[in-house]
Amino acid sequence: MDMGASELDPIKRFDIKLINFLNTVSLPALRISLGVIFIWFGLLKVFGESPANDLITKTVYWFNPDVFIPILGLWEAAIGICLLVPFFNRLGLFLLALQMPGTFLPLILLPEVCFISFPFNLTLEGQYIVKNLVLIGAAIVVGARLTPMMNEKKY
Repeated sequence: MDMGASELDPIKRFDIKLINFLNTVSLPALRISLGVIFIWFGLLKVFGESPANDLITKTVYWFNPDVFIPILGLWEAAIGICLLVPFFNRLGLFLLALQMPGTFLPLILLPEVCFISFPFNLTLEGQYIVKNLVLIGAAIVVGARLTPMMNEKKY
């Protein structure tokens, strides 16, 4: 059953309006959601309430967890704050890029904690770690939408 052009026009108009709206709100929504997640998870570490504390302690056993975990939490909260303030997005993404590889260490150092059976059947801890791939993807999108810095020569 063919729909005439007049029947598609309202659908096309709605589609265009919806896409334009999503283009307007998507980047701020992504930055804000990333910022909130990093602040939330970071503050849990600062106050010793993170469910990841035990995993972090076992993974980076060479650091004193009473010192390392709160510092990590402050680092994560700083990432979140930087993502909430557009002027500091570059700094936040830089801090995130430095922090994120460490989140995957338990997959290598503690596979018995992360996998029920290697390589696909993840424990809850393993799922907690692998979800960071989404955070990395979101950070890449935020970074891709930054305005390039111009090389200005001052004489």
